[in-house]
Amino acid sequence: MKKIFLLIFLFSVIATNVFATHMRAGTITYRCLGGLSYEFTITTYTNTLSQADRPSYDISCGDGNTLTIPRISKTPVGNPNDEISLNIYVGKYTYGGPDTYIISLEDPNRNIGILNIPNSVNIPFYIQTTLVINPFIGCNDSPEIVNPPIEDGCVGVPFLYNPNAYSDNGDSISYQLINCKGDGGLDIPGYTLPAASNSFTLNPVTGNLIWNSPEQQGSFNVAILISEWKYGILLSSVTEDMQITIAACNDHPPVIKDLKDTCVLEGTMLKINVFAKDPDQGDIVTLSASGGPLMLANDPAVFNTVSHIDSVSSTFSWQPDCSQVREQPYEVTFLAADNYSPSLVDIKSLMITVVAPAPPNLVATSLGNTIHLIWDKSPCTNAVGYKIYRRNGFYGYIHGYCETGVPSYTGYVEIGSVNNIDSTKYYDSDNGIGLVHGIDYCYMVIAYFSDGAESYASNEACATLIKDVPIITNVSVDSTDAINGSIYVAWSKPTAIDTVQTPGPFKYLIFHSNDYNGSNMVLIDSLAGLNDTTYVNTSINTVATPWSYRIDLWNETPGNRFLIGTTQIASSIYITFTPSDNQLLLSFTPVVPWINDTFVVYRKNPVTSIFDSIGYSTSNTYADNNLVNLRSYCYKVKSIGHYFAVGLINPIINFSQKACGIPIDKTPPCPPYLVVIPDCDKVENELIWTDPNHTCANDVVSYNIYYSPVENENLELLISVNNSNDTTLIHQNLNSIAGCYAVTAIDSFANESSLSNTFCVDIDSCNLYHLPNIFTPDGNGYNDFFKPFPYKFVQKINLKIYNRWGKLVFTTENPDINWDGKDKYSGKECDDGVYFYICDVYEIRLNGIKKRNIHGYVQILK
Repeated sequence: MKKIFLLIFLFSVIATNVFATHMRAGTITYRCLGGLSYEFTITTYTNTLSQADRPSYDISCGDGNTLTIPRISKTPVGNPNDEISLNIYVGKYTYGGPDTYIISLEDPNRNIGILNIPNSVNIPFYIQTTLVINPFIGCNDSPEIVNPPIEDGCVGVPFLYNPNAYSDNGDSISYQLINCKGDGGLDIPGYTLPAASNSFTLNPVTGNLIWNSPEQQGSFNVAILISEWKYGILLSSVTEDMQITIAACNDHPPVIKDLKDTCVLEGTMLKINVFAKDPDQGDIVTLSASGGPLMLANDPAVFNTVSHIDSVSSTFSWQPDCSQVREQPYEVTFLAADNYSPSLVDIKSLMITVVAPAPPNLVATSLGNTIHLIWDKSPCTNAVGYKIYRRNGFYGYIHGYCETGVPSYTGYVEIGSVNNIDSTKYYDSDNGIGLVHGIDYCYMVIAYFSDGAESYASNEACATLIKDVPIITNVSVDSTDAINGSIYVAWSKPTAIDTVQTPGPFKYLIFHSNDYNGSNMVLIDSLAGLNDTTYVNTSINTVATPWSYRIDLWNETPGNRFLIGTTQIASSIYITFTPSDNQLLLSFTPVVPWINDTFVVYRKNPVTSIFDSIGYSTSNTYADNNLVNLRSYCYKVKSIGHYFAVGLINPIINFSQKACGIPIDKTPPCPPYLVVIPDCDKVENELIWTDPNHTCANDVVSYNIYYSPVENENLELLISVNNSNDTTLIHQNLNSIAGCYAVTAIDSFANESSLSNTFCVDIDSCNLYHLPNIFTPDGNGYNDFFKPFPYKFVQKINLKIYNRWGKLVFTTENPDINWDGKDKYSGKECDDGVYFYICDVYEIRLNGIKKRNIHGYVQILK
């Protein structure tokens, strides 16, 4: 009977495994059918011999509903000895609205014997896919995974794999290793990667999975999270649970010659020869390719799969059109496999970017104070518009082979855009302000696409405004005075006036404003004739403010008086100071239409009273160091600049007002470093801190000590120490040593540093409140009372003492207790024996009054 039972048991175990061993690998993908409707495709790889067949699957749609999806095909794949079936399930579902949905499938059993999944035959197989329905993004398909998630390898030979995920929308794809999932989508207990992370790697960009050297035969499962992104927003993700089977074999994989990522201009033919060789003589090598360019509906790439003994080559050919232009590169994966069983492979990925041509024939023409740009329409009519870039002066840019757009190193800056591919004109007026005469303006234009792709840059086109208005060149302070100051103003006369329409005579009107930007322009004078181009503005305050100027040119023909044009606004150089310790920082920011290359700084010599040059700056600031605090120093600044156009004064020289400043130490010293040493017996804290004069300062004269008895509350000033050499303090007369401290340093100019580190101490380092376990209330004067050992930092207690029957015999809130062994309620002496106590101790701690519970036994012994 026992034998019969044993046979039944063994049969049931074998039958369970035969029926249960099932799932090897799988994925869920989807495509949008329009609106909120989607078609799901489940792809699984199962054991052919398993009787746990699945003619349909119930999947979770992520919105609380399930969907039954029928199988449409079951096909044996690979070597017949592998006993693997490919199963395809297809179903449709419509969602109720936009949201993020997790579509998932769970099968009761994986196949038996997966080495990195403990007890794999009893572990559910779980995969999921994230579907994002976003009306701002539109209808979107999940990535399509080209290469099957089931592969073989050999012990001691590098294993290579690439999912070769493809997005037909040109969105970016990322790859990430995650743990295989089991029951309920949770991580499988005990799951590990097949090897250490430094020998089992996945490239997050290309998707190349490399297992350097498998050491063990058997099957392993790994999971790859394949995510699709647009503008940094997650569009979808697919979890691929794949199986790798490693066998013992005497073979070496073929090797594909290295390939370099490249670009191809739309409409041109790209040809790349791919070569592979097998190190084992006599092996047949098969070279194939997969990837997005080979799957395109229009103008797909061509690569013929070829086989040959020892070595093999084939040519990848592709002539993409404008419809294939996109920001993200296309990935093509080449696979070389030998005819060994299991077949060993080499994989190389190639990234190809399809580039749009530049908008042709850019021309720039000046028109008044604007420049008119015109170019030919982009050959790629699927572009959505153009971007316009400008710089001062010609650069001579020639794009690199894969260099699209206009790189920032050229100095070009985007100034505008045209959001219509058919509109090929742009008027640059500097946002309505008007361009500056005398500047050589240069432009480039690119076409851009909806996904962010950019074409090559156009040719550079440059233009200068016609000199039909005066061009201001000088605003220079001649005299610095609060009442009798003066400024020299000069301009270049127009040389391209249309004398037919503008016969003259002419008059210049001169305006000024006591600021940088000309916000309060006032007419101050006029000059007749074109050749009188200088003016000295006198009796003004050049001490208090800068001055800005504008020159208007008028046609004064009797009966036909009109404004011809105006100069740009230009201001004088005006010095301001930021005093600090032994330093004056000079700032000078004139608003001028020309380019100031250099500012020369002069300082007055107190002996000769001559302003000597002390340095120069190419920016609008200059720091004069090593000065004496509280001493006055006087300066003036000379600017040296230019216009780009020929025929104008070069260099342009202007001077600031003369201004004086006094350095004063406004820089606080660096903070000290603090340590606090508590003394529990004396109930005091010793503070010790560093002296910044020894490290990062030279004039610290005192310290402020800040304190809070409670953590996380504002520190308040405790005391000031008025001796920089005294870097210790004893804080006494405390209720508790608990508290937080910080120190600041104060220098001779009363600048206070930031707080030092905050150092907190608590009573944990002291002898905390505790009770003895015996006392003898017999009246002999020794140990007659139950009281605590010496203690500190206790506000109160709540003590209850019970006899062995649970009757309360004593209670108190006095920390000293002093129980004489009598029943508090009857007044009688308690019997000898053991009594149980519970005590809440309220201690003065760093975070306030905190309750600590202690309990134990005390014995009365008479």
